[in-house]
Amino acid sequence: MTGPLLILDRLSIGYGGAPAVDGVSLEIGPGEVVALLGANGAGKSSLMKAVIGLTPTLAGRLVLAGTEISALAPERRARLGLGYVPEGRRVFPGMSVRDNLEVASRAATPGRARALERIFTLFPQLRIKSRDPAWQLSGGQQQMLAIGRALMTEPRLLLLDEPSLGLSPRLAAEVLATVRTIAAAGTAVLIAEQSAARALDIADRAAWMHLGRLVRVDRAAAFINIAEFSSGFFGDPLAGGTPSL
Repeated sequence: MTGPLLILDRLSIGYGGAPAVDGVSLEIGPGEVVALLGANGAGKSSLMKAVIGLTPTLAGRLVLAGTEISALAPERRARLGLGYVPEGRRVFPGMSVRDNLEVASRAATPGRARALERIFTLFPQLRIKSRDPAWQLSGGQQQMLAIGRALMTEPRLLLLDEPSLGLSPRLAAEVLATVRTIAAAGTAVLIAEQSAARALDIADRAAWMHLGRLVRVDRAAAFINIAEFSSGFFGDPLAGGTPSL
């Protein structure tokens, strides 16, 4: 397609009358990785939830591949090409790795098998653990499973909310490295990250949020020097808990 894949047009979100996101406008192109930066409370997760439809919008429009989706339920948005990996992974702990993946696919058996093979190629550890229950996986492996489950729907745009949260630097780097591979295969990615350095390393562009507003959108490289000296402003990479091994 030509033109933006996703358009956020003056989007506003509120809880109990207080705005959490105020007038955000942003475009994401096919196969593009856009990093959503900002400290806790900046509005990153609220914006993600509004895009997938878990949080109602107060004003503005959402357009996906030329179709306005502002009034659609989350499942309709997913069918139109949105994939979502929420903060905290939320895999099905009692189900096997393979079942966690297959339950997300709406494709017939041949298509589901191809999608499954793609996930196992992207995350070889999941192939090894395919018969194990999800609760037995490490934190990093559970994050891989959560991303893989979203990719089983073959989305046009993947929303990743804090994928490195709680992971060791090594595992965070391993998980985030796959984002470039996902984008290279044609899936656009909007990734919300407190760790500016990690996000900028894999992004094409970055959007900086502060107190619910989008204050700057630019090439990822334009933010790197700022991030080096302003980690406290953008957010601590290990904020939110002790990293898992």
